[in-house]
Amino acid sequence: MSGSVLIIDDEPNIRKMMEMIHRNAGWETASAPGGDEALALLAEKGFDIVYLDLAMPGRGGIDVLKDIKTRRPDQIVVILTGTATVEKAVEATRLGAFDFLEKDCGKEKILLTSQNALEFHKLYEENRRLRDRVSKRQEFIGRSGDFADILGKINRVAPTGARVLVMGESGTGKELIAREIHERSKRAGKPFVKVNCAAIPEELIEAELFGSVKGAYTGSVASRRGKFQAADGGTLFLDEIGDMSLRTQTKVLRALQEGEIEMVGSDAPVKVDVRVIAATNRNLQAEVAAGRFREDLFFRLNVVPIVAAPLRSHPDDIPLLAAAFMKTYCAENDLPLKKFAEGVLELMRGYEWPGNVRELKNQVERMAIMSRGSTIGVMDLGAEIRSGGPRLASPARAGDRRGENGGTAGLPAGTEEGAGRMAAALAGDPDIPSGGGMARPDAGYFIEEALSLQEAKKRLERAVIERVLDRNDWNVTRAAEELGLERTNLHKKIKSYGLARRMP
Repeated sequence: MSGSVLIIDDEPNIRKMMEMIHRNAGWETASAPGGDEALALLAEKGFDIVYLDLAMPGRGGIDVLKDIKTRRPDQIVVILTGTATVEKAVEATRLGAFDFLEKDCGKEKILLTSQNALEFHKLYEENRRLRDRVSKRQEFIGRSGDFADILGKINRVAPTGARVLVMGESGTGKELIAREIHERSKRAGKPFVKVNCAAIPEELIEAELFGSVKGAYTGSVASRRGKFQAADGGTLFLDEIGDMSLRTQTKVLRALQEGEIEMVGSDAPVKVDVRVIAATNRNLQAEVAAGRFREDLFFRLNVVPIVAAPLRSHPDDIPLLAAAFMKTYCAENDLPLKKFAEGVLELMRGYEWPGNVRELKNQVERMAIMSRGSTIGVMDLGAEIRSGGPRLASPARAGDRRGENGGTAGLPAGTEEGAGRMAAALAGDPDIPSGGGMARPDAGYFIEEALSLQEAKKRLERAVIERVLDRNDWNVTRAAEELGLERTNLHKKIKSYGLARRMP
């Protein structure tokens, strides 16, 4: 077993000797005379192991070690010195050095250290991948028909070697689908490598995908592996493939057809065993018709198409997703687990979520961190959700048309229904009187009668507070916790709105 090694030493003979020992054993090697040059190489290309001279003029090995560990905390570094001392060994180890060798320790000792370090590195990476697998799998949850349909396709295609094209709006979880396919496949123990094709400049994407040899382009000071090689034996996820240039598409097509790639600056083919899963938020058939995407590549990728449904099409999954995200973010931030108050999840189910699952995750993370109580209340929701925002029409009343466009008083279709759902969720059955001569609020109460947006918001807040107080038998402490308010603040609002407990 061999890997890649970088030797940092100011003595040319030492660099030459270390490179020769490793190269003859099948290792890929590079060297640098000092810390600055070495850090530039590490920024350009990753190495499995770094050998670092402890006593160099100018910036010493300890300082360089600190820089390496700051930029790459997981980098395996072996210290080289001609004058080993216990004090220096202890300091280097404390800073994260894997081992400590004298330069004249002999070829066998050097290669044994390299093999041990490489084994440690591979075990560490495998452990990290296993942790990632566990954390990622926890996010892929749902109970709706849309979710069941996607899961069924994943279960059928995962054990095969078929290529998959995942389509859907931004934020719908296309990467999660790709990861789930990988985790349920025979390649699960191998790397899952993601490439965002839209985020890499055109002049760099070929080197990023296929790798490059030393001197292939200006600034290329060492050979570097590409993503196809990094994913060898595993899965390569090409996200936003619709943004890839035609030139790069041609090379990707060849890689899929031949099972081999050519590094930038080299004509020598390199065999790779990679399963490709692609994703896009574009209509690739339309892109093919417009001449912006190769038809033959489209057919190669679109063996098994999976459409990631937008969150608004499966709102029944929102409570389950929100609870899972809340558990994750509370644990990550060392916070006690928080629950959602009655009515909050109903509001979230009615919101359209233009940013899909990604927007839901962001909303839940904010609430987990910023809410003060143990219960997420209505006032902890984002303003766009509290005030209605883009909302779904109630399915039960979708055919109830009032006015020419199905709304009320000239409002767009669906607005009344959305407001009605919000009022019903927060205030209870609109047919039940609230006492004091004030009917439970319905859609008209918030829309038709409101003189201004500010007045509508006040009416909504008053109704919410009254409903929560009733539900908690006017226990102000419990009601404040459910609403996510300070107890004193709730007392002020009760007084401001002139609320009083109704007599039975």
